[in-house]
Amino acid sequence: MVPFAERLKAARKAKGFKQREAADYLQITPRSYQQYEGGVRRPSFEALAALAVYLDVTTDYLLGLSDTPQPTQGGSL
Repeated sequence: MVPFAERLKAARKAKGFKQREAADYLQITPRSYQQYEGGVRRPSFEALAALAVYLDVTTDYLLGLSDTPQPTQGGSL
């Protein structure tokens, strides 16, 4: 798996969400969401931002640019 896919799956599981719930939140099919976690497909910028909000992590964390899931004090998404 690529870092994005691994982090997306881990963040979703940490929140206790199911793939279908994440797909419903993004208004995409469960198969499309599964492809995000499988590393087959990447979300749009808008979907990436929505995932970060939904999972309460930063986009930098999901993209592998930071190892800290939560923003630092004074930071923003």
